[in-house]
Amino acid sequence: MSAATAHAGPARPAGPASRLSLRRPFGDRAFNILALGSGLLVLVILVLIALTMTRQSTLWFRSEGWSGVFSTDWDPAHGKFGAMAFVFGTVITSVIAVIFAVPVSVGVALLLTEVLPRRWAQPVVYVIDLLAVVPSVVWGLWGILVLAPWLQPIYNAISSHVAGVPVLDDLFGGQPVSGAAFFTAGMILAVMITPIVTSLSREVIATVPVTDKEGAYALGATKWEMIRGAVWPHSQTGVVGAVLLGLGRAMGETIAAALVIGSSATVTSHLFFPGYSMPAVIANQFGEASGVMRSALIGLGVLLFFLTIIVNLAARSIVEWNDRRMKGA
Repeated sequence: MSAATAHAGPARPAGPASRLSLRRPFGDRAFNILALGSGLLVLVILVLIALTMTRQSTLWFRSEGWSGVFSTDWDPAHGKFGAMAFVFGTVITSVIAVIFAVPVSVGVALLLTEVLPRRWAQPVVYVIDLLAVVPSVVWGLWGILVLAPWLQPIYNAISSHVAGVPVLDDLFGGQPVSGAAFFTAGMILAVMITPIVTSLSREVIATVPVTDKEGAYALGATKWEMIRGAVWPHSQTGVVGAVLLGLGRAMGETIAAALVIGSSATVTSHLFFPGYSMPAVIANQFGEASGVMRSALIGLGVLLFFLTIIVNLAARSIVEWNDRRMKGA
């Protein structure tokens, strides 16, 4: 080592640090504060919405009590405002929508990501994305003007063939009044949520690492075995989230359901009979409501609000349980 090198001190910076590096910690702190404030603002808004709606629905709770929530008697002319018929209609139509939409959505998502070449799949993706943004009133008008009249003779034929058959007679028997029914509303909601669930599922499935797929093929797996063993375990948590997001959309849909469900506040096991849902009755009757009836409709909104929260909490629990199960496996 030379003397010049031995006597040389530690290297000094060529110049002062750049202004960008000096500002970066402040920018990070500002971004963290902004993100935290935005998240808290969302929570505050949700709490204020819940408190405001609950306060305005107290007149209904005072007059009907908790028995009004579980009552099926909705008769504004006689001052009876039972909510269970609307809760029943909301749940039934949403379940029908999910039963129809989920197999189609997941199948189309797998078709677009794992079967079709990209040049053929891309036009289908564009069509699905366009279907997702069609206004709900368009679906509702199509349902009441086209689908419901077309389904009515089919409902009649099915009802006559299942008459006297256990279980099926309770679900599809009886004489349908019209094509506007629980089942029709469920089918319309299924058509509406299918593009949403398909798009989200396709995005989730597309994130599966290529090495996982190639490893499955290298072990001699067929395409179906590859999907079942490599694609589905990696994607099922996201697909469950997409399905529950579609369920939330189906539960909150207003105009389309109001047009095709039939507007009859009844609780029945016959799916071909007309019914009602919470968003539909709020949209149809809130404009002319006053007093206890107005409070009851706001109370239905509170019930729908908490019902969607329960669905979201259940979805999070299912996703976390599935993650723990996959990690354990």
